Amino acid sequence: MNRPDPDLLLAHVQAEEARAKRGRLRIFFGASAGVGKTYAMLEAAHSLRTQSGADIVVGYVEPHGRVDTERLLEGLERLPTLPVKYRGILRQEFDLDAALKRRPAVLLVDELAHSNLVGGDPPPRHPKRWQDIEELLEAGLTVWTTVNVQHLESLNDLVAQITGIRQRETLPDRIFDEADEIELIDLPPDDLLARLHAGKVYVADEVATAVERFFRTPNLMALRELALRRVADRVEAAARALPINRDRARFAGDRVLVAVGPDEQAEQLVRAGKRIADALDAGWTVVYVETPALLRLSEEERNRRIDLLRLAESLGAETVTLDGPSAAATLLEYAQTRNATRVVVGAPKRRGWRSWIRSSTPSQLIQHARGFDVITIAAPDQSSPRRSPTAGLTGAPAPVRWDRYAWAGVTTALCTAVAFLMYPRFELSNLVMVYLLGVTVAGLRLGRGPSLLTSLLNVAAFDFFFVPPRFNFAITDAQYLVTFAVMLIIALVIANLMASIRQQTRVAGARERRTALLYAMSRELAGTRGMSSLARVAVNHVAEVFQCKAVILLPDASGKLQYPHDPSLEVSFRRADLAVAQWVVDHGQRAGLGSDTLAAAPGLYLPLGDEQHRLGVLAVLPENQRRVLLPEQRHLLETFAGQIGIALERAQLAEAAEAASLDAERESLRNTLLASISHDLRTPLAVMAGAGSTLAERGATLDEATRVSLARSIETKAREMSELVSNVLDLMRFESGQVVLRTDWESIDDLVGTALHGVEQQLCSHIVDVKVPADLPPVLVDAKMIVQVLTNLFDNIAKYTPAGTHVTVSAAMDDRFVRVTVDDDGPGLPPGNPARLFDKFQRGADEGSIVGVGLGLAICQAIIKAHGGEIEAKRRTPAGARFEFTVPTTGPET
Repeated sequence: MNRPDPDLLLAHVQAEEARAKRGRLRIFFGASAGVGKTYAMLEAAHSLRTQSGADIVVGYVEPHGRVDTERLLEGLERLPTLPVKYRGILRQEFDLDAALKRRPAVLLVDELAHSNLVGGDPPPRHPKRWQDIEELLEAGLTVWTTVNVQHLESLNDLVAQITGIRQRETLPDRIFDEADEIELIDLPPDDLLARLHAGKVYVADEVATAVERFFRTPNLMALRELALRRVADRVEAAARALPINRDRARFAGDRVLVAVGPDEQAEQLVRAGKRIADALDAGWTVVYVETPALLRLSEEERNRRIDLLRLAESLGAETVTLDGPSAAATLLEYAQTRNATRVVVGAPKRRGWRSWIRSSTPSQLIQHARGFDVITIAAPDQSSPRRSPTAGLTGAPAPVRWDRYAWAGVTTALCTAVAFLMYPRFELSNLVMVYLLGVTVAGLRLGRGPSLLTSLLNVAAFDFFFVPPRFNFAITDAQYLVTFAVMLIIALVIANLMASIRQQTRVAGARERRTALLYAMSRELAGTRGMSSLARVAVNHVAEVFQCKAVILLPDASGKLQYPHDPSLEVSFRRADLAVAQWVVDHGQRAGLGSDTLAAAPGLYLPLGDEQHRLGVLAVLPENQRRVLLPEQRHLLETFAGQIGIALERAQLAEAAEAASLDAERESLRNTLLASISHDLRTPLAVMAGAGSTLAERGATLDEATRVSLARSIETKAREMSELVSNVLDLMRFESGQVVLRTDWESIDDLVGTALHGVEQQLCSHIVDVKVPADLPPVLVDAKMIVQVLTNLFDNIAKYTPAGTHVTVSAAMDDRFVRVTVDDDGPGLPPGNPARLFDKFQRGADEGSIVGVGLGLAICQAIIKAHGGEIEAKRRTPAGARFEFTVPTTGPET
């Protein structure tokens, strides 16, 4: 028994969850206008409202002056339309925001393929209505809409061949394929023509034109067949998706490659490839091979690749751009790499004698195909008008580099000079090699045109200077004609090959450089900490690679995007549109330049992070739009955005982990502090309570000495509690950075004396010896703080050494510091590492009766480090302990 694949199960569950959140799309589908799609949609709406009382709202319906349609609109709530000023005319359009705000159970929106008024005021969020409906579905709204078969993108060429009219308003096939319900509205051609003549489709003035141009019986029959076949294909696809068919044999591994170039047939090939892939239920890839010949095309011609590959992606294809010396060789290698089963190509363009010299790409593929079929798509009878290249990308012709042509002449002169040095000691055939070497150098360094000029000049120079009779172009021996012809052919071939290698080297170098820059950015991001630092690093790299202005917009605590607070960089995109960026982060989709949303925006906005963690937006403003619109460039930019998103997520996780660690440390500190204080306060509080109770209850009967003793005990314990609380507060101030040193020049002798005076009572039973040289320089310290250090050290000696212990305080110069040493000959330090004594809440071993929470030495260390010094504890031989610390004798270095 085969176990189900966990990954497939997870993907299925995730798909079901996404489908449950998404609204349902119902399409009323017909062969042409007038079959009754809108009428059927409105009838279904009335029926549903009558049966279930559903909340149904008309978002937009175009009645086209049809009385029956207008009558069905009565009784249904209608959203107000959005007035849009376009080219001086006020038009009424579907209001997307009003629909999102109203959120009915079912929304009716007519004409799914309608193009919104890009360039109108206000500008639309999406250029197409099907994109509006996609946003409605993502928001969870159920939408009913209408569309004709001629508006499906994959059938655009077929419809144009059938009717002679190319539809400009199209929608990707995936919108149709992903619809939850398709209802075919079918009407025989004769009945449709009858409705047309009766004025139920168009007004009377337009009927004659419609019949003449479109509504002819052959056209309607062909369109009806396309609509029926498209619905049948959908039914078959649904049947294949049923669980009972999952184990049945099918054309497993089928993959279709569609080879396109910048010619008139490219769009036809893309649509044909889509239909073939759908028929085979196979994956398909559109491949564009950029050969040296294509690299020489004008900017406008090369920009067509953007439109072609975007069309292919909209139809669901994977797009790939390859480069190589030959389109056929590159396609053969790629087809074998991807295990393609069918390769779709256009009709051969090279015919007649040209095909004898060099066969066309389809012919080469057919000749060398192994393991896959080659499908050739015939060109249409009449080339349809070519779609205009991507707006704003038309480039001016490249300027002629006349200096390179001058260097071509210089190259010939140098070759001639070398040949003169060799002549007559070498044969003429050896001189020919010198000229061929010059052609090779020109091809590598100067480009195709100058190298071709070098070839011609070299042949002419060889003839003029070295072929007898010399110094004229006359030829006395006919064999030299063969020499000149062969020399010219070889030179031209070498020049062409070298120029091709030069161009391919440039392309490969550019791609390698982009890969290296991606690696460099990833490496630098990995070594950078902090969200703002990561953003600055990422902006610099993106701006360098894509030659653009860039900015990373991060949300504030409320989730609203904001501009960076750090000073802007020279490459910062300072006028990024926060409204567009907010839409991107809210919907998790790119918007702006070259996208399907807010395409009028000058910049391109990409989301950072995934659906669960939307971290911000990368906005770029390219100097040259090709840098972000070419498919491989856009994919590279998306890769950059993905790496930036990963880095930002890592930074967020690191900040969250650090915050959690600090919270845990604070919680641990709080618990330890409470436990220590509660333990060390309990004894003095009990003593104070007992002494106070005794004084209150029996004070009158006690003698004077007893009363004084009880009062002294209360005072002593209160002082101990005060010192304990003071130590806790002092340490908290140091750790929070609230302590400001008030430094001045002080004498070590005075500081030691002040500290000893403060602990005179505690050290009354100890022998204290002070050995401070009189010639010690003053130190730059906060006197109160250093006195506290000495006081804490003396207090520890008083607590942990017996009476009679000898204490020595000394000081000496140590480079720019004064080293102060406090020695005692008591029992010494507890076992273990002496450095641990400076940790918080660290106390000696035998301390059960000694009041304290183990913060005295921690405070000493904090004070000394604040002064730029060091403090350490050591064991003395044979017994005793030593504490040393250093304090500066100079100010801070500048």
